[in-house]
Amino acid sequence: MTRMANDYNAINLSQGFPDFNCSEELLERVAYYQSKGFNQYAPMPGVLNLRKKISEKIEKIYGRKYNHESEIVITAGATQALYTAITAVVSPGDEVIILEPAYDSYAPAVLINGGVPIYIPLTKKDYSIDWDAVERTITNKTRLIIFNSPHNPTGSVISENDLSTLGKLVRNKNIYVISDEVYEHIIFDDKKHFSFSQSFELSERTFVISSFGKTYHTTGWKVGYCAAPEKLMNEFTKVHQFIVFAVNTPIQHAYADIMENEELYLGLNNFYQQKRDFMVSLLSKSRFKFKPAQGTYFQLLDYSTISDLNDREFSEYLTKEIGVAVIPLSPFYSDGSQDKIIRICFAKNNEVLNAASEKLCRV
Repeated sequence: MTRMANDYNAINLSQGFPDFNCSEELLERVAYYQSKGFNQYAPMPGVLNLRKKISEKIEKIYGRKYNHESEIVITAGATQALYTAITAVVSPGDEVIILEPAYDSYAPAVLINGGVPIYIPLTKKDYSIDWDAVERTITNKTRLIIFNSPHNPTGSVISENDLSTLGKLVRNKNIYVISDEVYEHIIFDDKKHFSFSQSFELSERTFVISSFGKTYHTTGWKVGYCAAPEKLMNEFTKVHQFIVFAVNTPIQHAYADIMENEELYLGLNNFYQQKRDFMVSLLSKSRFKFKPAQGTYFQLLDYSTISDLNDREFSEYLTKEIGVAVIPLSPFYSDGSQDKIIRICFAKNNEVLNAASEKLCRV
């Protein structure tokens, strides 16, 4: 869709990245460490000071203490962390539960490792988890369950009750969990992000994964991290060292410094809520139906009363004829499920959001 947006000179609300730069302070710290010669390999698990800062942040926000020397690893983006965690625990024939619609890297990583993806749809009403379906799906072959909250592409978030319910379902079972929390600091309407790290029962079996790219508007730098108990991290690092070995050194040092400014991540909710509210207020005049996203920087739009085209065709129509590139929802489903819903990204400057909304309101 990004290529099509470029071909047709359309406003690009498709791919999930900001069109604004990161803070000048962060850029200055990267340049500082580059100029001072911090340009060789970092330690395999990551720069120690950065891992220490991550440990302190998780403990302060979620109350879980991870040992920064043995339970946190810096990765080449969250997608690499996801692949590494899946590879660490999934063997041929293992079943992996994936909740759909789902981020598109989960299933391929399972399949590459010989695992069997088992898909469970989120509820149509509000994209919440159907726990009865999860319970029915768990078998003695279930090895891993993957969660994502705040959720891409739907913008839904899990509740404290969801964590409690999962804890009961996996108790006394040999099941691991991946919690994809890359949008942990982008959640709206005074809702709270419930990290799997804050559940003692679940954290003992969970790889918690997050992303500096989403938090600091630096998706192109591809730096993330994984936090997990030492027994899980031992398996994680066995894989990690042979995939990337080490991650960009000066950028790790710069992130460690910038984390001292807590407002940059604690204030991210308000920053993006203003953009969400601005976008939905403009789109309230359109023919699209929607519920404001609870988190992430994505918004779903229902076009079922507008067109009979499938979502791929409708997305192409919007790009070519209306001048706004969007993402169809069907590729996030294993069976290409058609709900006549598209996704837009509002991590854009307000001028871009205003121009795009004017075009979408003409549909």
